[in-house]
Amino acid sequence: MNDTHPKEQSPFSVSLGIVQVSADPGEVRVHMPATQALANRNGVLHGGALMGLADHAGGTLAIMNLGPGEATTTIESKTNFLRPIRIGDTAHARSTLLHKGRSTVIVQTTITRDDGKTAAIVTQTQMTLQWRDPA
Repeated sequence: MNDTHPKEQSPFSVSLGIVQVSADPGEVRVHMPATQALANRNGVLHGGALMGLADHAGGTLAIMNLGPGEATTTIESKTNFLRPIRIGDTAHARSTLLHKGRSTVIVQTTITRDDGKTAAIVTQTQMTLQWRDPA
């Protein structure tokens, strides 16, 4: 199951417009345009879209830090929303590894706007699983 260099994005990530900029076991960078389809009632990028971006980046980083036969799943995610991202802007995400243990990986994703200001900080705990095909 584990591919240390993920080549494909999930259909959900594609639907959000997420583009991978760079990925290695120490850092993942992705971005996502803030489109009208991803707007909330206030006319800015929806928090759920930001969390989807962070989950994609953090999950990619976690996968890149797994061993053969391992998989991962998010068991906890905490988001601090600091500033809005206006429609027409871009959300830039940078995930870094905070901890790599035997059964968990903890990543932090900082999301910035085009002006470089931080819009959100997301900390995720990913649980490591042994991937088994169904019998």
